Parts: sequence; structure tokens; C-alpha cells
Amino acid sequence: MFDTMTMTKAIGGLCGTFLVFLLGGWVAELIYHPSHGGGKDDHHEQAYVIPVESDEDVAEEVEEGPPFAELYAVADASAGEGEWRPCAACHALDGTDGVGPHLNGVVDRAVGSVDGYGYSGNLVAVADVWSPENLNGFLENPSSYAPGTAMNFRGIRSAEDRANLIAYLATFAE
Repeated sequence: MFDTMTMTKAIGGLCGTFLVFLLGGWVAELIYHPSHGGGKDDHHEQAYVIPVESDEDVAEEVEEGPPFAELYAVADASAGEGEWRPCAACHALDGTDGVGPHLNGVVDRAVGSVDGYGYSGNLVAVADVWSPENLNGFLENPSSYAPGTAMNFRGIRSAEDRANLIAYLATFAE
């Protein structure tokens, strides 16, 4: 069924195909990655340089807002109700625990003090009491404030929004 000539043609076809792929790869390498010669007089300059700010420039541009105590003193609890909506997916204000512990009475409550709730990570080690300042730090970036916490929330960027939310939470006694 297979004679010598058929085998020779098949092997020749495979070798020819392999040769075409090798030559194609070599040509593509020349086109897309040209060698720079490496000689002394062979200098190539970058066509366009993107200016990058140094870390010192970035540090100077960061502006500090008013202290949190001042923001909290003028916070609007009714505006904080709008900030509460994402929190309500996991927390309650009626004393029942959900995915997260209840938050009624959380302002000035001891950290990790809800009976029967299993806290995660280093949450109980970050502070003794949920003062407005501690809540502000936690709500800004929970995973940074308490590494290892199971709270899957990215945080609230605006200091005013955090102050309003904490003022809203302060209106709910335990």
C-alpha cells in the first residue's frame, strides 16, 4: 500500500512545511525585532519619551482636607442615610445580625463586642472602641485598616460621606 516513493513524498512535504515556517519566523523576527548591530556608532534614540512624575512631585500634590473632627461636627445624618444603602445589604440597624453584625449602637461601642458574631481577621486588634475617628479609618478602606477582615467592601473615598454615614449610625442606639 505504501511504497518508497509515497513515503518520500510525505516526508518531503513535512520537511518543506517545516522549512516554510522557519523561514517565516526568521523574516518576522527581522521585521518586528530588528537587530541594532551593537556597534559603537549605532545609536538609536527613542522616538517619543513619556514624562513621568517622580514620587516627590506626587507627594507634593496631595492636598489634605479639613480634619475629620471638623467634618464630623458639621455632618448631616440625613445625607448619611443615602450612604447607608450599600451597608444594608450585609448589616442591620434593628439588633439582628446578618452577614455582618448589627450596627445600631456601633458608634462608641467596643470593637468585636456583638455576642454570638464571629469576627474575622485582625478586626478586634485594630482598636478598642469604634470611635468616629476609628470608624472613619475603617470605612475609608476596610482591608487596609484591618488586614484579614472578611468584609468585602472597597471603602468610601469621600471624607464628607464617611462623616455623614457615621452621624447617621450615631442616631441609632442599641
